[in-house]
Amino acid sequence: MSSSVKLFRDQKYHELKGQCIQQRQLFEDPEFPASDESLFYQSAPPRKVEWKRPKDLCEDPHLFVNGISSHDLHQGTLGNCWFVAACSCLALRKTLWQQVIPDFSEQEWDPKNPEKYAGIFRFRFWCFGEWTEVVVDDLLPTMDGKLIYCHSNVKNEFWSALLEKAYAKLAGSYEALDGGSAADAIVDFTGAVAESIDLVQGKYGEIISEQLKLFEDLLKVHKRGGLISCYIMASSGSTSEMETEMGLIIGHAYSVTAVRKLRLGERLTFSFKAEKLFMIRLRNPWGKREWNGPWSDNSEEWKKVSDSERKSLGLTLENDGEFWMTFEDWCKNFTDVDICRIVNTSYFSIHKTWEKKMMHGAWAKNSEPLLNRSGGCFDNKETFLQNPQYIFDVKKTEDKVLVSLQQEDRRKYKKEGKGDSIPIGFEILKVEDNRSYRLHKLTVQERAATSPYINTRTVFLKRILKQGRYVLIPTTYHPGITTKFILRLFTDVPSKLRELKADKPKMTCWSLLWGYPRRVTQIKIHSAEGLQKQDRSGGADPYVLIKCENQTVRSPVQNDTTTPVFDTQVIFYRKNIDSPIIIQVWNSNVLCDQFLGQAVLAASPSDPREQQTLQLRGRGRREAAEVPGHITVKVFSSDDLVEL
Repeated sequence: MSSSVKLFRDQKYHELKGQCIQQRQLFEDPEFPASDESLFYQSAPPRKVEWKRPKDLCEDPHLFVNGISSHDLHQGTLGNCWFVAACSCLALRKTLWQQVIPDFSEQEWDPKNPEKYAGIFRFRFWCFGEWTEVVVDDLLPTMDGKLIYCHSNVKNEFWSALLEKAYAKLAGSYEALDGGSAADAIVDFTGAVAESIDLVQGKYGEIISEQLKLFEDLLKVHKRGGLISCYIMASSGSTSEMETEMGLIIGHAYSVTAVRKLRLGERLTFSFKAEKLFMIRLRNPWGKREWNGPWSDNSEEWKKVSDSERKSLGLTLENDGEFWMTFEDWCKNFTDVDICRIVNTSYFSIHKTWEKKMMHGAWAKNSEPLLNRSGGCFDNKETFLQNPQYIFDVKKTEDKVLVSLQQEDRRKYKKEGKGDSIPIGFEILKVEDNRSYRLHKLTVQERAATSPYINTRTVFLKRILKQGRYVLIPTTYHPGITTKFILRLFTDVPSKLRELKADKPKMTCWSLLWGYPRRVTQIKIHSAEGLQKQDRSGGADPYVLIKCENQTVRSPVQNDTTTPVFDTQVIFYRKNIDSPIIIQVWNSNVLCDQFLGQAVLAASPSDPREQQTLQLRGRGRREAAEVPGHITVKVFSSDDLVEL
């Protein structure tokens, strides 16, 4: 937990509680009053809602009764099964819910000292990159003496109803919580990294290899403290809350409470004609109505497994509303899964540790192209590069990279009818190894990865990237749309993620003395062939050095080849345009590297921009003697420093 916690509406819990105890009165929150405006932003209640305190609803109120459990919760009349699913996921992990409900024992009712109770509670949510504390009073909406929204299945337990009230306050009203997403709520509870997978589009029900990959991924996420929920998207012929033939509810969020890979003993292998079972356990937030297919509570499958075998396999059922399915059935029956990874950034851990960088940014409109930061997606060829640009390095030969792009939560704009998320996504481009200014034109750069473009709050991508420098460009799908975002990047070794802000080198007082660049040149060295053999096996370990004025860029070594593919890109801002660019090929050796040949380029704007193959020559000017080998390059030069 970060030590700095932001206070929502600047309300200080301890100060407010102290005042109430001193004045012997219960807290009433002026920022989220017990009135219709806190409930609704457009519709009105069918009947009058009465706001009551827990002491008016039961004899002996508590925050928790017998601890916290994923079975504590029931959904009310609000369409927020996703919130209940997120809460039941949260309840599975003590370290996580203790962040959301800080000092829970201090907040608990104390029957021995009733005068210490002030009707005030506090909860913490991870809002847009920072932990935010929200204070609420304990007045809860009821009808006929019963809670109408999220409540516990134990009459005198109130943690879920109070947590929901704090979350509604953050969103602007209870109604603003209607039809949200479990993944978003889990991110707000934990700061996790959310990924949404469409099981139908990915054909997970049909392609067994994809199914196995997903199972291993979910198994790992669950083991490492991540949270998973799933649902069946309502299609044109079905409506939400309708039940399928198999007993599952459409449009309804289920939390995943266990993922198991089971090796079956000899007796069970014979019964099930399989050595391994891939199983998943789910919970319905309603606490009733379950799956009725294979492995459902009274199915044939359970009759083949004795009680002791169930125990040893871990195939236990804790409670009503919970049920097991095979992973294959799960893939075939559900349409969407939300995975929330708790990415481990602690150095004191047995699991893989990630290096994390987080940047706050915004898409902003400006009529001046060099200042515009709202250019839309890659399809908008003219304006795509007029977006925020972030640069990072992959230091290893290859590295797994996780990227999460999250837009501002738009629920608070529902009152103005602008509550829907904007379609967003991002591109990752492999760029010149020494780039440090913004991209203005795509020439030699390669598209390394493209995220999906979706109108969800978060877009996530996992990719293995090769060594080199990359520019990540977050975009809205359409140009000209403005909103804030946060970008999170996780790598194995530090990536030095930073925003590219300058378009070209800065003009300073030193520029008058030492000169200012007059030309920009971009070079891509594709490959070489026919190099001199350097060892007994007839190979070589070549690399290239690209020299311009007093700068030198070196490519990685290509091992054991005389036909290396370098795919190295460089960019130079040149003060002395008569000084040529030299590309040298060297052979890497333990004691002393050997020079294999070079090509000398004038690199002027009038030179051809197509790919060209150059003869390697010895040292000296352009007319030096030829040596074995050719090098294939592409060169772009311009006297407009913001062209490339």
